[in-house]
Amino acid sequence: MSLGRRISTTVGTVLLASCPALSFGAADTVFFGGPVITMDDKDRVVEALAVEDGRIVAVGDKATVLALADSATHRVDLEAAPLLPGFVDSHSHANFIGLQALSANILPPPDGGGGSVADIQNILREYLKTEPSLEKELGWVIGFGYDDSQLAEQRHPTRQEMDAVSTEVPILLIHQSGHLGVANSLGLKMAGVGPDTPDPDGGAFRRESDGKQPNGVAEEYAFFHLIFAALAGSTEELQDRMALAGAEAMARYGYTTAQEGRANPEGIAALKRVADRGELAIDLVAYPDMLMFEDVAATRDYANRFRIGGVKLTIDGSPQGKTAWLSHPYHVPPQGQDEDYLGYPAIDVEVVNSNVMRAFDEGWQILVHSNGDAATDALIHAVREAREQYPDVENRPVLIHGQVLRKAQVAALDELKIFPSLFPMHTFYWGDWHRDSVLGPERAENISPTGWVRERGMMFGSHHDAPVANPDSMRVLSATVNRTTRSGAVLGPQHRVDVMTGLRALTIWPAWQHFEEESKGSLEPGKLADLVILSDNPLGVDPDDLADLKVESTYKEGQVVYQRGQ
Repeated sequence: MSLGRRISTTVGTVLLASCPALSFGAADTVFFGGPVITMDDKDRVVEALAVEDGRIVAVGDKATVLALADSATHRVDLEAAPLLPGFVDSHSHANFIGLQALSANILPPPDGGGGSVADIQNILREYLKTEPSLEKELGWVIGFGYDDSQLAEQRHPTRQEMDAVSTEVPILLIHQSGHLGVANSLGLKMAGVGPDTPDPDGGAFRRESDGKQPNGVAEEYAFFHLIFAALAGSTEELQDRMALAGAEAMARYGYTTAQEGRANPEGIAALKRVADRGELAIDLVAYPDMLMFEDVAATRDYANRFRIGGVKLTIDGSPQGKTAWLSHPYHVPPQGQDEDYLGYPAIDVEVVNSNVMRAFDEGWQILVHSNGDAATDALIHAVREAREQYPDVENRPVLIHGQVLRKAQVAALDELKIFPSLFPMHTFYWGDWHRDSVLGPERAENISPTGWVRERGMMFGSHHDAPVANPDSMRVLSATVNRTTRSGAVLGPQHRVDVMTGLRALTIWPAWQHFEEESKGSLEPGKLADLVILSDNPLGVDPDDLADLKVESTYKEGQVVYQRGQ
């Protein structure tokens, strides 16, 4: 990318784009009056920025940039608020964010009111009174976001407790991890699940004391069986609404590029439909579940703000749900498991090897969900074999989550050029749970080990995995910088990073992850005018206050796509 020409003046220096079509003095929009945090390779903070035809044409001192404006130029006075690059989503599930938006909110505080089983029951009863459109369209009631680690009972709800809400409509609760769920008795029946139903490969129906009758809780591929049943009646119109609701939610938190990180065929079709109609306000890149597709039309080019970026493979499950595949046992095993319980792989290692090799053979970028360190061992082995077979393929493979990494594994990621998209947000939401129940104190200190990554000079992305957590960019930043748990403890202080590093993990580094560093991730002439205005300067506030910052406005290619309060 050419950064154009540099003009020196008596009041400062400004960078101008080399754009033959640009007539200087006629910028469409200029931003001034607050710090412009460029996130360029010099970490420059400047006074103003100019936009023409959806791209940045100048950044620098206020006087020189304002000289590019005329009477038709829109002037945005930041009023001391900071301007940053639009955030680039390192990993989430945009379609399922849309499903969450249409479902009953049973998240625990601070994001919802689901603090106990009784709270969840009451939320569902009130939700039913509203005659929700989702229940009318699907015939199911869906509650999204319960978390057994945060419930007063410290356990999953049961089918009988959901029967107390209704025996006339099937109910499905989706765990906040997205890897487990709970159905009422009618829901189990509607999904064809009973005492004689075997556990699927890579999943389990938890049972009652007789060892046969399902208690309503389902893990991994058993849970996926329930959710496929619940969504079986979804129409194209509903799927399109979900896709748009997900993109809109991301824009509210300052994201100008969103990800659908494990798309099924119906989800891809919905995203393409809304894109073809010109309805996507922000860019959205999708990664189809490669076990569901024979062929994938991956591309680096967007069509109406949508593209397929590569493929997704999922090796294991959720650490907080205790289905992630570990090399050493869980600190406190889940119900029904003995003290040697390690979790389990969702797919066979042979499937991992063959599909990673397939991605390299096709030249596809591959995102691999791996939470437990045993799962990451499998990923490292598969990528090593693929790199030996295809040494010239530059597909930037991505580790998604990597919650339980050993330090030697970080070195292997570096050696094999695997980009780590990490999940430090876990330190807030589940840090106490990891320490006290999932991993124990020693391993919990090193979840999402950004310190080890930075010791090696590696880039990383920091994500929210929405709808696992709200796509709250400032909560992501706060957790990456502070690693403070719900109880106020600091989990792994050696992995704290400074605010500028935390911002890189939301901007230029995930732009690189997506092969888009030439057009996104920093405020430099020639790049897209994807911008976000925050309520206060993250470089100036107390780090403990980062989570309280708000997104005031989001701009996609110079156009407002979100304005707080409007």
